[in-house]
Amino acid sequence: MSQFDPYTIISSDTHAGLPTELYRDYLARRHHAAFDRFLAEREEQLRAITELGVRDEDFAANWFESNEDVLRSGWEVDRRDTELDKDGVTAEVVFPDADAVESRTCVPFGAGLGLSGDTDPELGLAGAQAHNRWLAELCRTSPERRRGVALIPITADLPEVLAEIRRIKADGLGGVMIPAMWMNQAPYHDRKYDPVWALCEELELPVVTHSGPADRDAYGNHLGIYVTEVTWWPARPLWFLLWSGVFERFPRLKFGVTEAGCWWVGNLLWFMDRLLLGSRGAAKLAGFDEVKLLPSEYFDRNCFIGSSNTKRREIGMRYEIGVGNICWGNDFPHPEGTWPETHRILRKNFADVPVEETRVMLGEAVADVYGFDLAALAPHARRIGVTPETLGQTGPDGTVRDLETKWAAAREIGRHWITGHDTAPAINPNAEALEV
Repeated sequence: MSQFDPYTIISSDTHAGLPTELYRDYLARRHHAAFDRFLAEREEQLRAITELGVRDEDFAANWFESNEDVLRSGWEVDRRDTELDKDGVTAEVVFPDADAVESRTCVPFGAGLGLSGDTDPELGLAGAQAHNRWLAELCRTSPERRRGVALIPITADLPEVLAEIRRIKADGLGGVMIPAMWMNQAPYHDRKYDPVWALCEELELPVVTHSGPADRDAYGNHLGIYVTEVTWWPARPLWFLLWSGVFERFPRLKFGVTEAGCWWVGNLLWFMDRLLLGSRGAAKLAGFDEVKLLPSEYFDRNCFIGSSNTKRREIGMRYEIGVGNICWGNDFPHPEGTWPETHRILRKNFADVPVEETRVMLGEAVADVYGFDLAALAPHARRIGVTPETLGQTGPDGTVRDLETKWAAAREIGRHWITGHDTAPAINPNAEALEV
């Protein structure tokens, strides 16, 4: 591959979903009465949060007026492909709930991004199945460009959960999203979930969490609390799986945390590694018999981060996080993502990042996790035409700039607690304006 070849940009986090009332055709008939009640309750909830000032009505009105046609790409595939092309995206990993402003495309019975262990098990599984059936249809269009992530409420009845995992694999979906919060159900260190991990490992289905749910009863109307801790909930299962030996028992299982940033990863790995490297704080503990490797070694082998709208600061932390563990995403079509400004934001954030590292974070890492065929995507990448030149990585003479030297010291330090350096690397040597 030439340094000048186009980037194959794969978003690790996009969203699609039907307008909620249209899911009726994908629901078993026995759930239609409950679905009608759900629709009525959802309308009442929307009115309530508007009256409480939780929802910014002016923003919502402007958002839908300004993007009325484009937002239909949340469920209309032809519009979707056109919008992805315009945004510079070659392929996508698809999560539920296209509308993140008014939840007009939410999955029945709250089984979408808000999926948690307190969802009614029967209705939660029914809603998830309805979305999974529709999503498989969406992904059969331009299948080389899409990997749909199925909704799997694994706290429900285990035989039914395993049957749905087998079904979605046969239907062509490429991942399994589990609840970020198990609530009053068994936590994820419980061995009852081992059949789920074993089946996902066997079928080569990555298991992921996604931000969205949080302890709503605790934060009330104080949205600052919500936005501060909403990234913690999807990350929490990671250490439950790691410390309980799930990654030891299932060494080929892939687990990812999506749309929760990656700024926290380096410090978490530093903290967890220190426990096994002789931290004074861990000296009084009996040991960690269920783990045989350093946490950072499990992370590199088993884990990845669907890092939506990866910030400049996080890119500067990539040698602690692991370049190959960062999977960029545009969060299309949510307003907090990079769409429709992806070209500008990528140029601002990656202009001084080495080309080969950029290729990994923008596409190759997520292709490896979800099994995208890079050769099949190459014609799309050439047509879309995002290159090192368009990202500002070439000089006036047209050659790729020397971008390795600038980051050499940070790369050498890497994970300083392992490499032996006493201090963490500077986040951005020769600092330029940062995307915050």
